[in-house]
Amino acid sequence: MISKEEVQKIAKLARLSLTEKEVFSLQKDMTEILDYFKLLTKVKDKAEPACFNKENTRGDIVVLSKTKLLDQVPDIKGDYVKVKTIFND
Repeated sequence: MISKEEVQKIAKLARLSLTEKEVFSLQKDMTEILDYFKLLTKVKDKAEPACFNKENTRGDIVVLSKTKLLDQVPDIKGDYVKVKTIFND
């Protein structure tokens, strides 16, 4: 069981002022919560692992080559499409 001093220390860190009744209540509640966590650590996980999309997806296929794309552009600079400046300094 969590001690009264531990509850008071947690309350102080959280900047809470508690009555004796609240300390006792929190002492009981925190003990139950920690006991439940102990129980959860003992449980064996028999569930299936999370599965993601297992569908067969198509491979990436390049449809348009870089040269064909650049042939369709009015102005290029090296391997890049050249466009008008839209921002002024």
